[in-house]
Amino acid sequence: MIGLNYWPIESATTWWHRFDEAVVEEDFSRMKEAGVEVVRIFLLWEDFQPLPHKVSNKTIDHLVSVMESAYQKGLKILPTFFTGHMSGVNFLPPWMLDFGEGDTRFPIFSEGKKRRNRVQNFYKNRELREAQKFLVREIAGALKGHSALWAWDLGNEPSNLILPDSKDDALRWLDEMVSELKRVDEKIPVTLGLHQEDLEEDRKMGPEEVGRFTDFLSIHTYSIYASWADHPKDEEVVPFLGLLTQWLGSKEVLIEEVGIPSTKIPGHEKVVPEDEAYEYYERLLKRFHSFPFLGILFWCYGDYKGSLWEKLPFCENQHERYFGFFREDRSPKLFLSLLKEFKEKRQAKPPPSLGWIDISKREYFKDPKAHLKRLYRRFKEQGME
Repeated sequence: MIGLNYWPIESATTWWHRFDEAVVEEDFSRMKEAGVEVVRIFLLWEDFQPLPHKVSNKTIDHLVSVMESAYQKGLKILPTFFTGHMSGVNFLPPWMLDFGEGDTRFPIFSEGKKRRNRVQNFYKNRELREAQKFLVREIAGALKGHSALWAWDLGNEPSNLILPDSKDDALRWLDEMVSELKRVDEKIPVTLGLHQEDLEEDRKMGPEEVGRFTDFLSIHTYSIYASWADHPKDEEVVPFLGLLTQWLGSKEVLIEEVGIPSTKIPGHEKVVPEDEAYEYYERLLKRFHSFPFLGILFWCYGDYKGSLWEKLPFCENQHERYFGFFREDRSPKLFLSLLKEFKEKRQAKPPPSLGWIDISKREYFKDPKAHLKRLYRRFKEQGME
């Protein structure tokens, strides 16, 4: 499968408050024409569940409209629950926050304001788990049987919100959430969006734990964030992390996020010229043909409007403005054409060689960062033989 992660260009994370069905239909038409098959969308937690046992029926109606638009355009949708973490900011409903100041890596945004509270541990707290299951039931019930529903994603990099206290807490949470979805419709696959940092350290909910309960694994792979890569446009990072995830979790893998920010005239250290981004994506897609992954979903649909740049997350993470395959004015970037070319050349892949892995899974997580760096060297050496 080939696809894009989607927030609208004009509204980004305020999408569900500023919902415009006509914009969605236009964007979906544009994506379909480009060769996209799957669109991953994000159910921003606060917008869908303002209180622990209250959902926003208006927002769920908007979600159903999105599904209808996708069906009409011949697209499949991958909705992401418990979003949560997005582009370096944690967007959360107020009931998910605890009293007192927290020591958090990412800024917290709730009810339109930046907060200093701690995030409650939703893996351990039984009442919070019940609230999450309530949201799962309501949304899964609203979309049950919809032809545009491809799979469910349980969260976008949930370890960036808060870490489980133990693997047992993580396993219980996974069991309860997946079971709730399967009770509504056991035929719809379930995954969870892991970040590459979940392979760089033991966060107690990595591929092995997630793979016990989900139908397939999903990993987010960014060479610009990989300090151990050879350079910021190192395309080998993507298949390496995909294969490492597959080995650790013993399940098929979707490359759920991959991308590089680009503009015609870069003005930020992480942003590259569009022609260099074209070369990166061309190398990546050519390499991708060698591996039997479920698919690749790029980050993301479009660059964001300048009117959003002074708001979170774009005021603090400026490069997040430019990951799009379409520019701010909706004109296509140079590399959009590569999607159709890739789609036309797809073919069945043989099982990958994992001869470069020379340790056990248990040994890997005794020192994951060191093993990851060493295994990456072995992976690249194998590719050059």
